[in-house]
Amino acid sequence: MSGFPTGRRDALLIATGTYENPALKPLRSPRQDCEGLAAVLGDPAIGGFAVQQLVDGASYEVKRALEQFFRNRGRDDLLLLHLSCHGIKDDEGHLSFAARDTDKDLPASTAVPAAFLHDQMARCRARTIVVLLDCCYSGAFLPGAKGDDYVQVREELAGHGRAVLTATNRTEYAWEGDHLEAAAPQPSRFTGALIEGLRSGDADADRDGRITVTELYEYVFEHLHHTGARQRPQMWADLEYRVTLARTATARRTSTAEAASAAVGASAAGAGFAAGTPTPTPTPDPGPGAPVEDPPAQAQGLFGRLKDAFNGVESEPPSAPPRSRRPRRGQDSVLRVELPLTETALGILKEVEVDTARVCDRCQGEGAAAGTPVYPCDRCGGTGGFGEVSPLGAPLPCSACNGDAVRVPSPCEACGGEGRVCVRRTLTIKVPGGVDHGTRIQLAGEGEVGPGGGPPGDLYLEIVELPHPELERRGDDLHLTRRLTRSQARRGCTIPVPTLDGAKSVRVPAGMRSGQTLRLAGHGTMHLRGGGRGDLLVHLDTDDNANARSEAGR
Repeated sequence: MSGFPTGRRDALLIATGTYENPALKPLRSPRQDCEGLAAVLGDPAIGGFAVQQLVDGASYEVKRALEQFFRNRGRDDLLLLHLSCHGIKDDEGHLSFAARDTDKDLPASTAVPAAFLHDQMARCRARTIVVLLDCCYSGAFLPGAKGDDYVQVREELAGHGRAVLTATNRTEYAWEGDHLEAAAPQPSRFTGALIEGLRSGDADADRDGRITVTELYEYVFEHLHHTGARQRPQMWADLEYRVTLARTATARRTSTAEAASAAVGASAAGAGFAAGTPTPTPTPDPGPGAPVEDPPAQAQGLFGRLKDAFNGVESEPPSAPPRSRRPRRGQDSVLRVELPLTETALGILKEVEVDTARVCDRCQGEGAAAGTPVYPCDRCGGTGGFGEVSPLGAPLPCSACNGDAVRVPSPCEACGGEGRVCVRRTLTIKVPGGVDHGTRIQLAGEGEVGPGGGPPGDLYLEIVELPHPELERRGDDLHLTRRLTRSQARRGCTIPVPTLDGAKSVRVPAGMRSGQTLRLAGHGTMHLRGGGRGDLLVHLDTDDNANARSEAGR
């Protein structure tokens, strides 16, 4: 269904960069993100939204703002919510958004659970809700990164009539900029791309004067990819129609030109020109919340070109057929790498073998045998597409040529017409100390080469941390349990303790009781953000039954 609601357009921007809990590092970008996004969304010539802002609010203030935002809504209202903050999860993996007073150990009562936001949206009568999440759900805090471990964003927030755009997927980081040591605030990569795409109008891919949700996502994705940002935005949508978020300069120029043309026509009619001709009605500015219809494209055939030639009009020559297949970017790939605890905790240089694709040397990516011709695809006319779109509105490749734009009668024998051949390569990667199980490391441009010799995709190495026989990892700390006899606990003793740096002898003071803990500072895993290591905690067990069994065994 084509179109969009004509009701109210309201936006709520929530930004939290200051936190009372030292476990949540300050973020410099949210306040600036909020101000920059409010400027473009609230501009009547661009977004036309009525914008509300909440910066560094407490959890109860954020919940109240969310509940008020989604109450008493009409069905045709368009609601946009932007959240820029730390993303955290509880022990069961449920997502919460951190507020100024959030305690990471008490997310249900001091943060804003995603379930709360889901309930508010489920009760809302508005059939169009767009959610922009500038948070990260990766398992590590790198400098300038936001977030915590993996959460199911789609299951938590997606629903009918909603579009959810996130700064990154479950395995990456949401970067706040390049120069994190600078004192001046700077926008995050994700929100910065949103602002730029709306303000400049570059997100309007089809140049129809409107920026839809899908177009904005595609722009942000490509913008971050081309700028080398180490994050990949994600999008989930379940919408009944194309949702327009903003208007561009193209639409404004069209409206102005139509109004001017109508005014000229009215003046001409008043002066007696074209007597009997009805005066054109001025076309009003449709505004950002009204549809802008595209005029039907008129294809000029052979008769039209002959007529132009007879009248002395130069018509545009038809575009030349492609001489080769259209290059496309290669797909990203994931390689799981198993590492013991000592290597994930302290870091290591690792050689890995990767099966990937590279450009065929014989045909140089063309896919055709040497000396044989390549013809444009009969179905799509050499464009690579046939006007079909996916449920999200993205263009689909031509089904006949699979987007290659050509037909290859005589395929290359070396690659079978693919233009690519499989090879095995050995890569040396640096695994930083402190990575956790499930963390992915992106190797930009190390994936497979795209069809037609297109740019390569990215390779992601997913860390699989193997369990240690004695040490248990909890965050950056390691835990170990040691049993002592009654006499050892009463008199004190020395016990051997395994560490990441080798075996150590630890002195147990006299009079220790069951349940007490010895802390070996700096013997845990490295902090992924840098600046030292966690601790090794030795838990003592002096259970009488265990002591009795130990005495009987002597």
